[in-house]
Amino acid sequence: MTERKPAGSTFESWIDKQVREAAERGEFENLAGAGKPIPGAGSPIDENWWLRGYLRREGVSGDVMLPTSLRLRREVERFPDGLGEFDSADEVRAACADLNARIVDWMRVPQGPMVPMGLVDVEDMLTRWSALRAPAARTVPEPPPHIAEPRERTARRGWRGWFRRGSG
Repeated sequence: MTERKPAGSTFESWIDKQVREAAERGEFENLAGAGKPIPGAGSPIDENWWLRGYLRREGVSGDVMLPTSLRLRREVERFPDGLGEFDSADEVRAACADLNARIVDWMRVPQGPMVPMGLVDVEDMLTRWSALRAPAARTVPEPPPHIAEPRERTARRGWRGWFRRGSG
């Protein structure tokens, strides 16, 4: 709409006139989404809808908006769950050292809420990492086909047989 509102008319009557003329020309027919419900109609009002939409579009979690102390605490809690992603013990040590360095930096000049937090125990993480890797490494090879299976015992004596055997 490039025309300006005439000086003698009210704003409301001028808009109503433009809408009526556009409807008479058929400009509102065959619009995209005609007959479909309005997205989000009837849902509760969320005052942070724009923020949630932005984070979803950018593919970022809400953790980036947390204060440093809470973010570090979450990383410490989630660290054991991500141990399976590391390929070597050196990578586990490097990740622990990086996280511990960030925790120490925060402890020097704490900002935000004071959250009790300790350093990550590197040896504990290495033990957990090796326990995760162990089942894959402990696969027992199949015996060669020429070795016979051990025979099963045919008769068992039980606990009383031990006493009888010695007394003869």
